[in-house]
Amino acid sequence: MADDILKGRAWRLDHDISTDVLSPGAYAVDPVEVRKLHVLESVVPEFASEVKPGDMIVAGRNFGCGSSRETAAENLRALGVTCIVAESLSRLFMRNAIAVGLPALVCRDAHAAFTQGDEIQAHPGEGRIINVSSGLEFEADPLPEEMCRILAAGGILAMLKGQGVV
Repeated sequence: MADDILKGRAWRLDHDISTDVLSPGAYAVDPVEVRKLHVLESVVPEFASEVKPGDMIVAGRNFGCGSSRETAAENLRALGVTCIVAESLSRLFMRNAIAVGLPALVCRDAHAAFTQGDEIQAHPGEGRIINVSSGLEFEADPLPEEMCRILAAGGILAMLKGQGVV
């Protein structure tokens, strides 16, 4: 996935989207099929019912802040979100996202240049983000090589299974 070209529709979110709204505590012990129905319900009530496989999130500063709920990234992945692009990301959220095979890219300039529903292309391996609707292109911070290998394998568990570790 690190070298893939991802294409979809942008969901533009504000700053300070916490893991508490990505994975509400009231559903923490529920299976992912239940948890995913409540993603972002307190800030974008229609998100879980309207997000489509291939859609991406373009967010402001501090995406994934709060507690280190691994389920936040799992829920997004289960809904079909293929990439997170944000001005800044919580380090724990970023690691959890990469671990489940969900690219998470820091791109300081993209948020202001996207509106809800814009067509987006992400090139995680190259660190390029394109707003297809406007033609604007952005450069994201490069991911470390180890993170690219984990993404290419489909997540840490898939990578370890491929290596015969689990």
